[in-house]
Amino acid sequence: MKTTLDINDSLLATAKAVAAQQRTTLTRLIEEGLQLRLRSSHAKINVSKRKIPVFNGRGGLVAGLNPSSNKTMLDAADDDA
Repeated sequence: MKTTLDINDSLLATAKAVAAQQRTTLTRLIEEGLQLRLRSSHAKINVSKRKIPVFNGRGGLVAGLNPSSNKTMLDAADDDA
């Protein structure tokens, strides 16, 4: 796929020089850079998805509140309003 990019002139010149040194194309150099960046971003996203917050505090439900009854839970929520 062809696309147009606006790249800083000095960055482009450096990238062309590196591509020539490595005997590769500018396109390939840009593709490799994008793959590396996306791979590291993807790894960070996967790590953060695995963390599960755990509450280790004290407290709990109010005495006499039945957590399996929607009516008592809604009534208790209305009492605070």
